[in-house]
Amino acid sequence: MGKSLNLSPQQIGLIMTSFLVPIAIGTPIFGVLADRIGRKKILVPSLLLFALGGTLSAFAQDFRSLLEWRFLQGIGAASLETLSLTMISDLYGGKMLTAAMAFNTSMIGISATVYPLIGGGLAQLNWRYTFALSLLAVPLAVLISTKLKLPKTQSNAGHFHLNTYLKETWSSVNNSQVIGLMFAVLSLFILEFGACFICVPIVAADSLGASGAVIGILLAIMELSLAFFASQLGLFARKLSETRLIKVCFVLCALGLLMIPVIHNVWLLLLPMIILGAGLGIGLPSIQTMFARLAPENNRATFMALNVTLQSVGRAMGPALAGIGFGLLGIQGVFYASAGFAVVTFVLLSFFLKKVTQKNDYKALLPSDGHSLH
Repeated sequence: MGKSLNLSPQQIGLIMTSFLVPIAIGTPIFGVLADRIGRKKILVPSLLLFALGGTLSAFAQDFRSLLEWRFLQGIGAASLETLSLTMISDLYGGKMLTAAMAFNTSMIGISATVYPLIGGGLAQLNWRYTFALSLLAVPLAVLISTKLKLPKTQSNAGHFHLNTYLKETWSSVNNSQVIGLMFAVLSLFILEFGACFICVPIVAADSLGASGAVIGILLAIMELSLAFFASQLGLFARKLSETRLIKVCFVLCALGLLMIPVIHNVWLLLLPMIILGAGLGIGLPSIQTMFARLAPENNRATFMALNVTLQSVGRAMGPALAGIGFGLLGIQGVFYASAGFAVVTFVLLSFFLKKVTQKNDYKALLPSDGHSLH
């Protein structure tokens, strides 16, 4: 792409930024709209817009048009993660909600491994072909429009007062459990996108002489570990509450990060990467499950949009903090500091999070509307 359009590294970075900015801005907006007019009325057009933006990007002839079409695609993408989490929350309850969130996270881990391989293979043929993958959103939009049935209680009838809506949302957010979960999701993504995605490749390449292919394997192993342990979360949740699982997540993250600086063989990095993937796979769906349970039904999409927005903030803060830490402490110091941050998060969560009890123990065993997870 860079050679074809004669782009500088800075311009390539702007292309990614043009996609991420509308996601950051649009996520909370689409959350409010989804609560107001319905999930599918936002999701289906968003998928079609995502596909349109990707298709137009494939035919871009210059830098400016590529920026514009990627921005359009970003608008389409802004609601997707929020609404997927919201609809899972609409359809499932109790332990089935935990299993559904875990399944979703597992699929994300698998796609994070497979999608770059497919995209890279297509890019070898022509960079424009990579955008063809966005067309998968079209049959998905048709399937959702015609087959997906959501609980009728999700339609917001009557007059909508933004001021009242925002007050109700703030009232729900302003409690220790939600604040603790907000800090947990922010911390998790800071660690993932700072120490894991930025610093592990640096130490593997500069200190251990790893090639780009080996670094790719290390990161892929972490994502596969994430997918595997997320897929087993339903079993873990039978023994431990989501609160305890979140704490276990940060213990595992601290352990994995502490191991990395003392390793002197690149292949031994597989062990901490598996441990880090396990922590992420256990922690993320547990956090999302607790968010969903605490979300008021009429404000659920906005509540989940807050979760997704914090993920975006963590993705941005992680590399920035890793860079600052590298300048002050060196690459090994970043891992020790990150492990310390995970421990501090664990301690703070012990203070903020309390076990979320179910009002009805029998209901906790069933999905909220009788659906089962396949």
